[in-house]
Amino acid sequence: MNLEEIRSQIDCVDEQLVSLLEQRMSLVSQVAVLKKNAGKVVFDPAREKKVLEKTAALIENKEFKEAILDTFSDILKNSRVYQNKKRT
Repeated sequence: MNLEEIRSQIDCVDEQLVSLLEQRMSLVSQVAVLKKNAGKVVFDPAREKKVLEKTAALIENKEFKEAILDTFSDILKNSRVYQNKKRT
């Protein structure tokens, strides 16, 4: 496979990731409303720990573990930022 073919495949994966991230953020938006209505705080360290542990268990190629967990940590951080913005 050449560079352009690999990049084309990456572009396809990126399109799928964007769609999945939009779905996730739509759900995060719903969570933000429920938390606000229930008077709950945005940051739930126990939940985030579970998410990262579950994510780590799903990673088949352990060579990618650090990068994938860092990516998920960023997703969780940005989800918190979004939820905090929805509360104001």
